[in-house]
Formats: sequence, structure tokens, C-alpha cells
Amino acid sequence: MANFDNGWAVIPAAGVGTRLQPHTHTTPKPLLHVAGKPILAHILDEVVALGIRNIALVVGYRADQIVAFVKENYSNCNVVPVLQDQPQGLAQAVFLTREWTDNAPLLIIYGDTVFECDLSSAIAMDSDGVIGVRKVEDPRRFGVVQMEGDQIVGLVEKPETFVSDLAIVGINIIRDSARLFGCIEQMMRDDIRTRGEFQLTDAFNMMVQGGADLRVFSVENWFDCGTAEALLETNRHLLARLSTPNVGEGSVLIPPVFVAESAQVTHSILGPNVSIGDGAVIENSRIQDSIVSEGARVVGCFLEQSLIGTHAVVEEAPRRFNVGDSSELCLL
Repeated sequence: MANFDNGWAVIPAAGVGTRLQPHTHTTPKPLLHVAGKPILAHILDEVVALGIRNIALVVGYRADQIVAFVKENYSNCNVVPVLQDQPQGLAQAVFLTREWTDNAPLLIIYGDTVFECDLSSAIAMDSDGVIGVRKVEDPRRFGVVQMEGDQIVGLVEKPETFVSDLAIVGINIIRDSARLFGCIEQMMRDDIRTRGEFQLTDAFNMMVQGGADLRVFSVENWFDCGTAEALLETNRHLLARLSTPNVGEGSVLIPPVFVAESAQVTHSILGPNVSIGDGAVIENSRIQDSIVSEGARVVGCFLEQSLIGTHAVVEEAPRRFNVGDSSELCLL
């Protein structure tokens, strides 16, 4: 990786994850499981594969859980927890890492983003920074970039009217981090906010207006795991890359399926698109398009498009019916 030897990965992961409640009442969003491991693990595995070992982890909500997970599972990395106790936007989150990153090149990845792209080629691009983008149908929900040729000439956060359909997906490479930090500092000094927060999109735009050379790279697959529906969609996509595991006799797997080695599955049908966590117990059940978390127990159930939390218990009691001729029984 040219000119990235001493670079840092900056991962903002301080959010509460209100759209994923009740799961995030006890588990921070970055640690929710998808396709057999936490969202954050999918991100960090990509970072480590690039050879980056310096990680600034911006935490807030349930910070201790996130820091403990990373330090236990990525002990070969220099992990610096950075507390964002009063979140005021992504730009503020990144700015808080300045003391540790010391103007080194930055790989900024949002802590709820699972992605597939050629990051090594993007890092090798010769410019002040490279912004990951993807075309979207409704750009009003995203920050977007405006292009002239292969250069970014403007960035707008959640535009009310159409200016571009190239959405910023939350994977950014900034070589000139000193200029980025300077722009954020100016935003905070002048209280320049969009939708009440200091936006990273606005900081990038300030860099461009000041003469910075920012380019784009395409992100083939990108999942913002902010809702239950998005989490299940991500699970479906990632499971397709895994091999089918073995389970005990009396059960059937319909790929793609992930079953942790310590899970117990008996007399059940799993799949397609099912992820079963460590220590989970599945008995006499039919499960499809669902995620069952660590230590959960599911007995006698038919589940579809479901999220079962850590150590949750879902049991369906046996039923007895006496249904006469020409009757109709519908259990919703």
C-alpha cells in the first residue's frame, strides 16, 4: 500500500442504534451478529487484511462491550478507544481521533457498514483522498458527490433536490488528514451544522472548495445495517459466500446456512438464509431467513424473517384442535 504504512483505521461506532431496538437495549449495534459474526468483525477483518494495525475506535453507547470485544479478538492490533460521550455528528467523531492519528493517512469506515470492494486499489490511488460511492435510486437519504471528469467538485448531505445519484457509502480514504482536521475544526468553531450535526460530508466539501484533490471509487456491495430488514438482507448476501455446515442426524439444512460449531440443532429444518450463533439450541423447529443469536433457544417454532436476541427463549407449546368438516383455521 503506497504511502499508507503508518495509516490508521478510524471507525465511528458510538451510536445507540434506536432503529434496532429492543436488540440494542443490551447489545451495541456494531456487535449484532450477521452471517456468523458481529458487524464490527466484518469491518475489522477487512482492515486487518489490508495490513493496517492502528485502529482508532470511536465509542459511546455501551463502549465497554465494544472495546472488550475488539481487544480480545484483535490483540495483534494497536486499538485506541476514543470516547464520544456527547455525539454531535460523524465529523466530530473523526475529529476526536486527531490526538492519536497525528495527521497520518486515514481509512474511515462507519461502524455499521458491511461492504465488498477492492480497498487495496482505492488506497493505492494518488490523490488527497478517495470517497467510496455507489449509485442509488433515492439520493435524498444520503450524502452525495458531484463530479467533473474523475474529480469531485462538490459534496452535499441529503439534498432536497437532485444534484447527483452517487451516494457516499461510509468508506473513505483521506491521505491529507491534516487538511481534513483543519476543515472540521473550522466547522466546529463557526458552528457549521447540517441537520443539527457536524457532517463529514460538509468537511469533505470544504476540503474540495479549498483545493483538495478528492476522487471516488466504486463500492460493489454495501449494506447499512441500521434496521432489522437491512440486517436480514446483509445476512442473506453474506451467507451465500459460506459453505454449508454439518449438523446432527434428523435435521435438514437448505443452503445458505451458518451454524456455529457449539450450536445444537435437532429435528429441525434450517434455511435458506439462516444464521445460528454460538451455544444456541434449536429443537423441532423450521427456521428460514432469520438470525438466531448466541445462547438463544428455539423450540417447536416456525420462524421467518426473525431476529432472536442473545440468550432469548422462543418456545411454541403443543396445540390440540378438534376441527369439523368445511371449517377454516388460520393461526397468525
